[in-house]
Amino acid sequence: MESLMNPTHLHMLVTHLSIFGAILGALVLIWGMITKSHQTRIAAYLLFILTSLTAFINDFSGEAASRTVRQIGGVSRDAIKEHHLAAQFGLLSLYILGGATLIAMIYILIKKPAKTNAINWLVLVVSLWSFSVTARTGYLGGKIRHTELETPVVDSINVAK
Repeated sequence: MESLMNPTHLHMLVTHLSIFGAILGALVLIWGMITKSHQTRIAAYLLFILTSLTAFINDFSGEAASRTVRQIGGVSRDAIKEHHLAAQFGLLSLYILGGATLIAMIYILIKKPAKTNAINWLVLVVSLWSFSVTARTGYLGGKIRHTELETPVVDSINVAK
């Protein structure tokens, strides 16, 4: 009987959560800042912490996924290496996001400052940066098996002429 999920499957699932969790959390945080909703900002922070925790799973499952993919013919080792290097930076960005979020939550929940705007902006900037880093990492990971990502985009304006 075949296993329902192996580390390679887990890696592909969780990496998407890392990418989309950072941007979704940013959108929730922005909404919380606009509406001045303390609960919405806390929800965004909890989403950031969940997203940051996925970094551990990504790191654990990424090595196993690499071993699996290297056995497939036609897979570029250079693409795997490029993704791995980007992933190290992506992991760091998620750890920084998690750390910044924990510090912000402790500060807001325990000290309850009257003005938390600067903290919210700091976490927002870190989350957007983390999204950009993890999105690039995901793109490079996709290039390992999705060779269509290597195909140049046809300029529709020039095609119409």
